[in-house]
Amino acid sequence: MNKRLARIFALSMGVPLLLVLLAACGGTGTGSGGTTPTSNIVIKVATELPVSGADASSGKPAENGAHMAVDEAIASNFLGSGYTLEFVTKDDVGASGTHDPTVGATNVQQLISDAEVAGIVGPFNSSVAQSEMPIANQAPIVLISPSNTNTCLTQNTPDTGCTGANDMISTLRPTGKVTYFRIATTDNHQGAVGADFLYKTLNYKKAYVIDDTETYGIGLATQFIKEWQADGGTVLGHDSLKSSTDYSGELTKVAAAKPDVVYYAGVDSTGGTQIRKQMATTPGLTKTPFAGGDGIQTSAFATAIGASGAAVYSTVAAIDATKVPAAASFIQKYQAKYGALGAYSASGYDCMKILLNAIKAAIQGGAKPPTNSGDTTTAQSFRQAVINAVAKTDYNGVTGHQSFDANGDTTNKTISIYQLADVNGSPGWKYVTAQTLP
Repeated sequence: MNKRLARIFALSMGVPLLLVLLAACGGTGTGSGGTTPTSNIVIKVATELPVSGADASSGKPAENGAHMAVDEAIASNFLGSGYTLEFVTKDDVGASGTHDPTVGATNVQQLISDAEVAGIVGPFNSSVAQSEMPIANQAPIVLISPSNTNTCLTQNTPDTGCTGANDMISTLRPTGKVTYFRIATTDNHQGAVGADFLYKTLNYKKAYVIDDTETYGIGLATQFIKEWQADGGTVLGHDSLKSSTDYSGELTKVAAAKPDVVYYAGVDSTGGTQIRKQMATTPGLTKTPFAGGDGIQTSAFATAIGASGAAVYSTVAAIDATKVPAAASFIQKYQAKYGALGAYSASGYDCMKILLNAIKAAIQGGAKPPTNSGDTTTAQSFRQAVINAVAKTDYNGVTGHQSFDANGDTTNKTISIYQLADVNGSPGWKYVTAQTLP
């Protein structure tokens, strides 16, 4: 019974109002390892990802994975009696049809304003993370990203290059506390593994590098170049280009340099697809291999480019779920419901499982969830308890073992490498190999 109905009941029955209101508020009983409310408590978990427009093939698979985790938790009554779990989704695609940091920031502010939201899985893109992290840090509310890889989001040591103008920690973490976590490893690892594979395994020696001017692209390009040159490779040029429909001038210049490989640091929707398509009709580049990070590994890119033509390679900053025996059931259920796995479907699932486990641990540790969407005071303490539980994560999931270091970065530093190929009769990404770093 809510307070309004209790008041009506009391007035009509002559029952002392105070006693009825106390009953309406609900008491607490002790359950195994925590408190069990006698009245229903709603707890919401959210995703904040790009799930429409040109970025749908990037963000939607991650959202699908997270949704599966929530559906399973609801079906198993994971939080126990007295709790109702709800799933909330946000889309950070803006007017341009791609991910938009401003939209992402607004989404996080809206989620924070609902006291029943206990945590957020996302964002997908590092540029969006840069706008969301200070807001979430001050709230506080946890962000767990399945895919952010820019090193400087969490680190500022000289060996990472995240110093001086690249040191963003004080801005992104204004309280000085860690509230942001990710299960994708960082670009200082992804860029290095990509460079080593192209140089040492495929024996390419001369690379031309292009980035999309975004946080992720610039960081990935920087790390690729650093490792490429350390390996002994030659960088023929490095250009930062905003998204365009026509790269003919740029590609004519690239062709004149005669690279062994073109390395693109960015996402498919901000230039990756268009550059690779136009390479196929640019004299001197029609047979030149193309490579990039996880930003190009989407079904949309594969479909647009096709499996024929010059070789295309990508890296993904996570383990391939098909190589994890424990992921077999997840893969079967995911494919039955949503179709082919995306690069970060499994990561979205594990991020949500980590968040749900943290919520349960917070409750079992005595943290009291908000009683309604306006209970902001209780929300602050409960969200902090969830953050504390996430930091202590020790979880074996479909992406392998996940735990976090003092920066909120995953300790699972696995990079998977793929080649664009014919997969089951359609263009797709064929697993090549993986490297796990210490």
